[in-house]
Amino acid sequence: MQTFLQLLITALQIGSVYVLFSLGLTLIFGVMRVVNFAHGHFFTISALLVSLIAPRVIDAGHSVVFSYLVAVAAGLVVTQLLAYVSYRYALRYFLRDMEGAFILTMGMSLLLDGVLLDVFGGTVRSVPEIISGNISVFGVLVTIQRMVLFFAAASVTVMLYWVMSATRIGKALRAVASDHEAAMLQGVPYTRLAMLGFMMAAVLAAVAGALIAPVTIVSPFIGADYLMKGFIAVVLGGLGSIPGAIVGALLIGLIESVGGYYFDSSTATLAIFGLVILVLLVWPKGVLGRG
Repeated sequence: MQTFLQLLITALQIGSVYVLFSLGLTLIFGVMRVVNFAHGHFFTISALLVSLIAPRVIDAGHSVVFSYLVAVAAGLVVTQLLAYVSYRYALRYFLRDMEGAFILTMGMSLLLDGVLLDVFGGTVRSVPEIISGNISVFGVLVTIQRMVLFFAAASVTVMLYWVMSATRIGKALRAVASDHEAAMLQGVPYTRLAMLGFMMAAVLAAVAGALIAPVTIVSPFIGADYLMKGFIAVVLGGLGSIPGAIVGALLIGLIESVGGYYFDSSTATLAIFGLVILVLLVWPKGVLGRG
């Protein structure tokens, strides 16, 4: 029983970060009908800036928590600037153009790989422990830092779900995702909403990167693995489905946790790909996909 609880808690901690990352991907696809291969770089830039700035602010004599929050804020600002520039001068010309956006975002991804490697170097970085200590959850010892990570990710997820379901902006985004031409006929400003959706997706990726930075090693290529897992989660749950992205991401976290414990990480990865094949054979549009 203790082992099961430990694996479940680990799955929730891993899955919560995958949820944030995947929600960004599904938001972009739902509103813009494009697949953004540069999405992982918003995640990477945020994590890299946290790993770079937080230790320096700590060395300047400030508290660890304050230093971390300053670094997170810097990561959010930089990723938002990058998202704005990317949309304003590139992606807005390829809305609902899968082929064109595929080539564009793949090129952006390769470009950003080179820029990040040149700016930050290829060495791995780490972030000092933000919150020390352990807490007992149903008899299972869990670090307080990882629990804070989970609750922060869960809070952002709940907030996004509320925005999408209960606010005018969220309802407009859902209308555009459902039928953008009908929404435009009703006076919905599609291009402005597409930019807003893209910026929101960048925030989700940046928050995910900032949350994962203190509990893992950070490198300029950290986003590649999360991009792959994020795409898998979106495909499992259904393209454009927010509940589907959440279900898919948590399922990946569970498979990684259980598979990594009883077998190894490679076996867990094979199991994830096997699950994708099985799901697509049974539900070609994903478990909760609509189209």
